[in-house]
Amino acid sequence: MVTTSTSLDSLAMGQSIRDGDTLVSASGIIEVGFFSPGNSTRRYLGIWYTNVSPFTVVWVANRNTPLENNSGVLKLNEKGILVLLNATNSTIWKSNISSKAVNNPTAHPLDSGNFVVRNGQGNNDDNILWQSFDYPGDALLPMMKLGWNLETDLARYLSCWKSVDDPVEGEYTQKIYLRGYPQTIEFQGPHIITRAGSWNGLSNVGKTGPIHEISQKFVLNEKEVYYEYWLRDRSVFCVHTLTPSGKAQTWFWTTQSSNRQLVSTGDKDPCDQYAFCGANAICNYEGNIPNCECIRGYAPKSPDQWNISLWSNGCLPRNKSNCKNSYTDGFLTYTNMKIPDTSSSTYNTTMNLEECKNSCIKNCSCTAYASLDIRDGGSGCLLWFNNLVDMRKFSQRGQDLYIRVPASELGATRKLISKHYKIKQKKEDVELPTFNLSVLANATENFSIRNKLGEGGFGPVYKGTLIDGQELAVKRLSKKSGQGLEELKNEVALIAKLQLHNLVKLLGCCIEGEEKILVYEYMPNKSLDKFVFDETKRYLLDWHTRFDIISGIARGLLYLHQDSRLRIVHRDLKTSNILLDANLDPRISDFGLARLFLGDQVEANTNRVAGTYGYIPPEYATRGHFSMKSDVFSYGVIVLEIASGKKNREFSDPENNNNLLGHSWRLWTEEKTMELLDEVLGKQCVSSEVIR
Repeated sequence: MVTTSTSLDSLAMGQSIRDGDTLVSASGIIEVGFFSPGNSTRRYLGIWYTNVSPFTVVWVANRNTPLENNSGVLKLNEKGILVLLNATNSTIWKSNISSKAVNNPTAHPLDSGNFVVRNGQGNNDDNILWQSFDYPGDALLPMMKLGWNLETDLARYLSCWKSVDDPVEGEYTQKIYLRGYPQTIEFQGPHIITRAGSWNGLSNVGKTGPIHEISQKFVLNEKEVYYEYWLRDRSVFCVHTLTPSGKAQTWFWTTQSSNRQLVSTGDKDPCDQYAFCGANAICNYEGNIPNCECIRGYAPKSPDQWNISLWSNGCLPRNKSNCKNSYTDGFLTYTNMKIPDTSSSTYNTTMNLEECKNSCIKNCSCTAYASLDIRDGGSGCLLWFNNLVDMRKFSQRGQDLYIRVPASELGATRKLISKHYKIKQKKEDVELPTFNLSVLANATENFSIRNKLGEGGFGPVYKGTLIDGQELAVKRLSKKSGQGLEELKNEVALIAKLQLHNLVKLLGCCIEGEEKILVYEYMPNKSLDKFVFDETKRYLLDWHTRFDIISGIARGLLYLHQDSRLRIVHRDLKTSNILLDANLDPRISDFGLARLFLGDQVEANTNRVAGTYGYIPPEYATRGHFSMKSDVFSYGVIVLEIASGKKNREFSDPENNNNLLGHSWRLWTEEKTMELLDEVLGKQCVSSEVIR
């Protein structure tokens, strides 16, 4: 319970606040004051949100030294130190002493939830003498760092409350563990209980919960190692907490709805338990039943226990390694993996994947390797030595892990590989897994209209769900389609060789009788046009998100034209062929009309003009002349549509008889570019980015 009498926006040198007074942030979102948690009568100095129900405290100063009555006083002294005094004027808590020269210090609660002491009147970070963000409690807020300042040896980590009535440090902590390649780990006392995983360029693979409203980053250099997240929408609030029972929960609320919602419960399944399967084994959780499987070339250490589902002893190699023949070893690719504990790994940020593989094969103790960063086809190198611990198989997230096996095991594995669909393309074999028609019919409820996601030139696309829960996008060739087997083969031959985050991933195909089907990873947010041109969903795309989408499409296009080992012209770029994943990251899709350019070839002609009017350039529409510039033209149309929220083919400027392109050019020449911007974006955008 909190009672207030006076409110201040800052605390100047020599000033104080008493129990009942509060310090309030500029927008009134955050308060600093005294409170009693739960049913307790003890008093604590804390930070809480004012615009949310129930009462949400995110930081406690004197969590280990409570006040026994309402006589607490917080002062700011001439050295810039916050001092908390009790009834007998004894100090029960104080902030750290800064090494900087102090001149007229002031203390401020910020809208971010940070409580800072500043040196003088400046608002930049260099003027901060002390901040609560450096000393987290049980809550991680946006823009708060979880990790280490290596120069000062300052550790920022979460520690739970003992109970809802007692904020004293409990037994659970969440930390960035620095040994080997840094990773996020939750401890119960000194024991690891779960491992969120190491950063892969996009996220911590083992983390669960919604991330579509947040952006994340991980910083690793000689000065700092930390994880941080921030919100894309300023009307949304988010708090990540570590509960007294050890659950890592995430809460969201908005300015429109002040009731906080639990969006990540922190519940753990058996595979979340650290080393549930022991060493050299992979945990799989399907149908609410955990299962452990030894990696290829390994066998259970305790077969009798393994047979009754007691897996904690893990697996051992079937045969001892012969280092003299290490170059005859090979690697098996395990997909959608939570990679092993990286505390015994080494890493290199400059190697590519091939160099990483060669480095591993040269070292007899190296047991596995993986990309450090999975974006843009992968970069950097992680190497493991000896045992591989705490691995997990996911149905659709995770990353590729390459595990070393002797040549004898590679031969056995090749015999177990299922049939593949092969297409000859420029003297190269493209191998792609096939799906049985009955499996896809089951997954889509016999291609039910309820599961239909949309329809393009190839035919309808359906959402499918396999027995293991994996979601698919199933593209079925329509008998009325102008496209056919050649387009299907073309798409398979091209996209099966492409690996980039901003290109949709082809999982397999099905050719049975008259049925011709392609199977892709499922994109939960469907296509870009469903957002940009929708009167409701367009509000979900703020400028920051639109700019990220524009940049992501550009990365995908650059890869197709320049960075992949093939040079590919897509020929049908449009907003409906840009799919959005759960994070609203864009993926270029539909390669049925794409063409491969060989060597130094930069242009070509076709007798059959394909593509979509409104997106194809004039020289292609009139003469069949296409090149990489054709895709760039289509990309430009998409950019204008994203920025304006209007369709090129449907837009009409009655005063000047212009389509969207002509209208945009007129505004540009008249230096009125900002008038093109979608009206729902308001003034929250960065004008320099819009104009660029």
